[in-house]
Amino acid sequence: MKKLQFYNTLTRKKEQFEPIAPPYVTTYSCGPTVYNYAHIGNLRTYVFMDELRRTLKHAGYITKSVMNITDVGHLMSDGDDGEDKMQSAAKKQNKSPEEIAAFYSEVFFKDLARLNILTPEIIAKATDNIDEMIEFVQKLCELGYGYETDDGIYFDISKFDGYGKLSRCNIEDALAGARVAINTQKRHPADFALWKKAEKNHIMQWASPWGMGYPGWHIECSTMSKKFLGERFDIHTGGVDHIPIHHENEIAQSESLEGHQVVNLWMHGEFMLVDGGKMSKSLGNVYTIDDLIAKGYSPLAFRYFCMNTHYRNKLNFTFDGLSSAATAYNRLRSAISACKAAKSADSETAQKVENQKAAVIAAVYDDLNFPLALGELWTMAKLPACRQIYDAAEQLNDILGLDLHLAPEQPNAHDDQAIPDDVKKIAEERFAARQNKDWATSDALRTKLDELGYTVLDSKTGYELKKK
Repeated sequence: MKKLQFYNTLTRKKEQFEPIAPPYVTTYSCGPTVYNYAHIGNLRTYVFMDELRRTLKHAGYITKSVMNITDVGHLMSDGDDGEDKMQSAAKKQNKSPEEIAAFYSEVFFKDLARLNILTPEIIAKATDNIDEMIEFVQKLCELGYGYETDDGIYFDISKFDGYGKLSRCNIEDALAGARVAINTQKRHPADFALWKKAEKNHIMQWASPWGMGYPGWHIECSTMSKKFLGERFDIHTGGVDHIPIHHENEIAQSESLEGHQVVNLWMHGEFMLVDGGKMSKSLGNVYTIDDLIAKGYSPLAFRYFCMNTHYRNKLNFTFDGLSSAATAYNRLRSAISACKAAKSADSETAQKVENQKAAVIAAVYDDLNFPLALGELWTMAKLPACRQIYDAAEQLNDILGLDLHLAPEQPNAHDDQAIPDDVKKIAEERFAARQNKDWATSDALRTKLDELGYTVLDSKTGYELKKK
């Protein structure tokens, strides 16, 4: 197995990865609440999770990855009040929660496939693990961490000394500034629900020692990670929005039950912004993969767009940015696929290809630095065209998931909507000539494009063709 480095949210530093039981690596990823379509911000997080799993596999590890499907218990408010998101969607659409979950789960996995996101080895539905959740809550109560109120069972955060260690919040300050709790029976405003007692009209409820009810959102992940990965596992992933509440509460539950640290490494993907601000239905800027496809963009162009920003940095989505990424992606794919029929390189060029392939892998192994990896890949693609470039890209596909060795996709509809095919062909021939440093042919083809009424603008990542 190769050496990897990852940033640990818990310690706030990059660490050399040391799995518990090599060559096996156990990971748990927070999956979707399947009450609506996943938007591109959600999917950016799953691209990050896929980058991690692909990197682990490429480094020689055998992964046991679990991703949950939340189909009950995720309330509208993180303060354990409001309606269950599944129940709310079921009422609005006049369907059962099971029908809602089945429909949106199918769409979600279709989106993952479009983005070349590998499906984790284990998919765990919350509603398939209710008995285990009840048992988990019972044990927490027996250990003195859980207490009962009129509306449910709550976790007493004052009993867990490590509360706040992931988010680095000062729990005393947080409690002092907390609003008056709606539930006055809670011992502290920040105590959270392990199990909620159901009202009679609640359409999702199960028998429990505390009457009919349903699990709290946080207990679901603690229970399913324990069931499928054991009392210790290697990596837990999610979005940064999970750090202060969901993952903090997971740690409290799991470590209180086990009496020791459960997760070795916490990794989190940053937010996606849209036009520099938050994604919001009221602003009309919540986009799905289907929305991007309808506007002429391919799902893999969006994957390429995501991979140009490190997972720990905010990513600002704009359609101009996506258009640029789509153009660069197709130029890269065109350049590499064109090398399939090229001759083998001389020993010097072949060694340069190998060096660049190694540089791509080294970047990825260093905390998933895919932006740097793509830069190294471009350097390789600009070498004189040869079969070795194509072979290297094909080998790297396991870690990149971009299908760069295949023929290019249809270009983004916004790039060259009105450009005739014969003009595009000349532009591609000129691009290939520039790659081979055949400047005479390149200049001649530029002149030909000029005579046809088109200007070509070269860039580091390819070119842009515009009608004069």
